[in-house]
Amino acid sequence: MRLVPDGIVFTEGIRVNGVAPGPIWTPLQVSGGATQEKLQKFGSQTPFGRPGQPAELASIYVQLAAGDASFANGQVYGAAGGSGQP
Repeated sequence: MRLVPDGIVFTEGIRVNGVAPGPIWTPLQVSGGATQEKLQKFGSQTPFGRPGQPAELASIYVQLAAGDASFANGQVYGAAGGSGQP
């Protein structure tokens, strides 16, 4: 099933990509009701042994938004600290 006419996505310069982050530390972890024990263990299962920081994902979003990434379409970029796709 196609939701758009053939080729319109490409001729209009529309690209659809995604970022699938693993555990990323944000203020939501603290304000989301997690226990102190869970907060201390958050991200420890990654090969790095820690959660990622939002700044560590920024370059992925910048690359996807850049004009020289125009050939990237329909991709999901994983950023899970070395543990593969989340």
